[in-house]
Amino acid sequence: MSDSSTDSAAFWEKHYAGMDAQWGTRPNVVLTGLVERLGSEPGTALDLGCGHGGDALWLAGLGWHVTAVDVSHTALRRVAAGAAATGVTDRVTPRRHDLAGTFPDGTYDLVTATYFHTPVTISREEVLRRAAHAVAPGGLLIVIEHASLAPWSWQAGQDIRFPTPDEVVSSLRLDDAWHIERAEAPRRTATGPEGRTATVTDNVIALRRTRP
Repeated sequence: MSDSSTDSAAFWEKHYAGMDAQWGTRPNVVLTGLVERLGSEPGTALDLGCGHGGDALWLAGLGWHVTAVDVSHTALRRVAAGAAATGVTDRVTPRRHDLAGTFPDGTYDLVTATYFHTPVTISREEVLRRAAHAVAPGGLLIVIEHASLAPWSWQAGQDIRFPTPDEVVSSLRLDDAWHIERAEAPRRTATGPEGRTATVTDNVIALRRTRP
């Protein structure tokens, strides 16, 4: 494993270049449920590690103005194509960042990190802290992450301890300007490549910034 931005870009370019362009174009169902229950009127959103843009395009369809961030040029081209095909080009802005080194400017009403995992060594906790700092007062930070291994994971077979939702929240080092809307670890049936299914656990965390 390496911590270089070159390796990160190379890994994800190869990953998306070899993937069906339609994979990941549907929104994450946990995210959609959280936004529908907890979200306010559509505003600005930041989608970290957007992949093929399923979440970003869904949010844009609701009226959100979304900055969709990924390190892969291939992924971002497919996001732009998806936005054009669905008529939301004016509400989706693809941006390339290697989040281990650079981060989008500004603040947002919604910041999402959905399965923001990588085999390339980065300071993931630091990226999520920066994500929290990017949330505007009244806005939401949503983190949905793996809390177990699926059989098709690149880490399958390894002995890995995943943090609990409370440990993830603690690692963000938030002050009392935040309210925990949800911090749970539900189980679900996941579908992977070639239609394989498995029961997995996710960490589902939704935090609202109540004031500056």
